[in-house]
Amino acid sequence: MSDQMYIKDTDQVYDAIVVGSGLSGGWAAKEFCERGLKTLMIERGRVVEHRKDYIGEGVPPWDMPMRGKVDNILLEQRYRIQKQCYAFNDATKHFFGNDRDLPYTTKPGTTFSWIRGNQLGGKSLLWHRQSYRLSDHDFAANSLDGHGNDWPVRYADLEKWYSHVERHAGISGAKEGLAQLPDSEFLPAFEMTKPEIDIKAAIEKAYPDRKMIMGRMAHLTQPTQLHIEQGRVQCQARNECQKGCSFGAYFSTQSSTLPAAAATGNLHIAPNSVVHSLIYDEKSQRVKGVRVIDNDTLAEREYYGKVVFLCASTLGSTQIMLNSTSKSFPDGIANSSGVLGHYLMDHNYNAGASGDVAGYEDEYYQGRRPGGIYVPNFQYEPKRGKKNYLRGYALAGGAYREGWQQNASKKGFGAEFKQQVTQAGKWRFGLYAQGEMLPRYENTVQLHDTLKDKWGIPQLEINCRWSDNELDMMKDAADTAEEMLKTAGVENVSSYVNQGPPGLAIHELGTARMGHDPKTSVLNRFNQSHDVANLFVTDGASFSSSAVQNPSLTFMALTARAVDYATKEMQAGRI
Repeated sequence: MSDQMYIKDTDQVYDAIVVGSGLSGGWAAKEFCERGLKTLMIERGRVVEHRKDYIGEGVPPWDMPMRGKVDNILLEQRYRIQKQCYAFNDATKHFFGNDRDLPYTTKPGTTFSWIRGNQLGGKSLLWHRQSYRLSDHDFAANSLDGHGNDWPVRYADLEKWYSHVERHAGISGAKEGLAQLPDSEFLPAFEMTKPEIDIKAAIEKAYPDRKMIMGRMAHLTQPTQLHIEQGRVQCQARNECQKGCSFGAYFSTQSSTLPAAAATGNLHIAPNSVVHSLIYDEKSQRVKGVRVIDNDTLAEREYYGKVVFLCASTLGSTQIMLNSTSKSFPDGIANSSGVLGHYLMDHNYNAGASGDVAGYEDEYYQGRRPGGIYVPNFQYEPKRGKKNYLRGYALAGGAYREGWQQNASKKGFGAEFKQQVTQAGKWRFGLYAQGEMLPRYENTVQLHDTLKDKWGIPQLEINCRWSDNELDMMKDAADTAEEMLKTAGVENVSSYVNQGPPGLAIHELGTARMGHDPKTSVLNRFNQSHDVANLFVTDGASFSSSAVQNPSLTFMALTARAVDYATKEMQAGRI
């Protein structure tokens, strides 16, 4: 990227300001720039250049000072919360937020783990890349059982935008024709192992309503000409994605949307710029700019634009809105409804089952596939399933062989022991649940009355807990996963139900939700504020329900659609 693209002080009034540079922010910038709009992307963290700044990429654990582990003192001082993430280690820690500088509180008796990636590219450098469309069953769920407000969109509204995003990003998978999981624009799927193929056949024979498919991932298995023009090549199946991928084989801001935006010449980026609040003009009833604090010097500055897109993550965007007060909006900008900060959701990962797979000693796999199998929600309609709870869950997982470490833990010595540790261990198969969380008013985030961070911004106070609905769902998920594995011939099966806190799915959603009615929602069907016409929110805060699917693909589709709408509204003079 050209150094001239990065700015600090400027008097320019931009056509569009995008706050955040992760999956949503990258798409907003790309779409605006390709439509000819002068665009400013504001990022609170440092610059991360593609390839150059992937300092952990390709470094084996034995070449790291602590063999991939992070010093305990550093963990306690900086990463007490971030270390809970599955992707956190010595090779990736520089892509995670510093907990010491990013404090927040939780209400007594509650816990919430807020995982953050505060750098250019955000959590697009760390995400798990699972990419699934929502269906009409998901968009209609709230209206059917009365929990939450009705989504103001349906699948037909997003279908072409899903396709638009998928063709650019590159999604591997296979067409299945499932009512609850619409097909995408696919590159070839990764292959299942022989045990997975056989277990799939056994499960689908015993449970005709349950389909076991290959996970759908934002990885290039067979790059198109468009991907090659982006400088991206085929996935190498190393499964070290969170260290950074110089091949550009998985979709991220750095590998895809940022180069596309920069190529237009219409993009500027303001890194190390912590957004304090939005600047609201009472006379025009519009947002006229963004007030930021320099990450390093703590100096204040302002940027001005004609339209503002908040893509700073669900909790980040909500914090900015709550802190943007004025005469018209004393409780936070665009909050005439009073629901801003309410209805926080996350997915529930707290149950699963696993066991041994007999045989297949001559079977192995090539490389390390970056994802597993997926059993879509088979309780996608209220009438489906044996349950004492609302909504449903998906199951993910797969088969794997235990490595040499398993044999190394056994007793032995000499040549016989050395031979033992060269042998692969037994096959195992696991399933874990990803369950839907109901939108509930009492799950909230708000600004703390007295506590502030080092930039003088009020800390978020989070009040979120699982309800009996989520707890009962996970009990059933554990029992169901165990039953399915036993039915498929898996041996020594054991199930589990954990008590992990909300947040660790890293799918925060819902705190500035879309809706039909301005009295009960923050955003309309185009992610536009009901109250402030030139303010849009297109990250997870806009979700009306969580569904069970990973939400990132829908973030991106909603963002592309919102930019198209906003651009046309600007051209028509309505913004």
